[in-house]
Amino acid sequence: MGVGVKLTEFSKSAGCAAKIGPGVLAEVVGRLPSAVDENLIVGVETADDAAVYRVSDEVALIQTVDFFPPMVDDPYTFGQIAAANALSDVYAMGGEPRLALNVVAFPNCLGAEVLGEILAGGASKVQEAGAVLAGGHSINDEEPKYGLCVSGFVHPDRIWKNGGAQAGDVLLLTKPLGVGLINTAVKAGMASAEAEKKAVESMSCLNKMAMEVLREAEVHSCTDVTGFGLTGHALETARASKASLVIETKKLEVLPDALFYASMGLVPEGTYRNKEFNKKDVRIEEQVDEALEDLVFDPQTSGGLLVSLPGRDAEMVLRKLEQAGYPLKAGIVGFVTDLQDKYLLIR
Repeated sequence: MGVGVKLTEFSKSAGCAAKIGPGVLAEVVGRLPSAVDENLIVGVETADDAAVYRVSDEVALIQTVDFFPPMVDDPYTFGQIAAANALSDVYAMGGEPRLALNVVAFPNCLGAEVLGEILAGGASKVQEAGAVLAGGHSINDEEPKYGLCVSGFVHPDRIWKNGGAQAGDVLLLTKPLGVGLINTAVKAGMASAEAEKKAVESMSCLNKMAMEVLREAEVHSCTDVTGFGLTGHALETARASKASLVIETKKLEVLPDALFYASMGLVPEGTYRNKEFNKKDVRIEEQVDEALEDLVFDPQTSGGLLVSLPGRDAEMVLRKLEQAGYPLKAGIVGFVTDLQDKYLLIR
């Protein structure tokens, strides 16, 4: 917003593409001691979106933290996207954000004005979510990073988890795919203005409206699609549900030019990490071309909710989102079957 700095020049990776690869992460987390507490409802075991702790018979606390380096140049927009991404984990658990703390790593050379714009952007999304921003923590770092630690609440009997998908369910995705590919093209100076604009609109859109409409449906599982891509988060759902998921690539909503950038080789490093870690559990049919394959492994920043639910409920959700003026393209992208030889089929 007029501070004359290009944040992406200071970042090595863009947004959620900066996440540690799923293979390394799984190895490290697997060494941690198991948490033992009868009130811990959701921990690390199923790689869910947030931790959930029972406070009482009526209230459960949702706790999450998320931060990353810039994927856009404008500081205010970066703050908005980072905050929307962090808040999303609470929505993915079916909860409402209530309290947020800033997490900041920032180089002194960029100055207070730039940092102020980032924090203002984040604060705008926290306010939009109906939560309170109450401080945070900051350190010096050569690469700027920003995000939030978010606390929210949900009734213990109404928690959405990434496990619970049932054979016969359809898969609903509430945002289009391709932001990782577009962010890579932006960093290379090759993205169109339209593609960049649509990617920013998607990344900065809260999953609040989608969550509120989904509360009227019979949700069996829910997760948000972020750095491990559609395939990675679909696999987490499949494993936790002991079921197989089928993704139909012809039904995917795709941001402008994303497949073109994939065909040009403008693919984030995180895509290759996601492929390497998950390929053993995925079968990709021959008709799926390389660009579409890159798309389904593409790391998303502030992506949509991937939900399994009955088909009639999915149609109702899509109808109500449209009636409510939902600004993005949501759609049914696949279905759930009994467990097959692979957890995930891409066709």
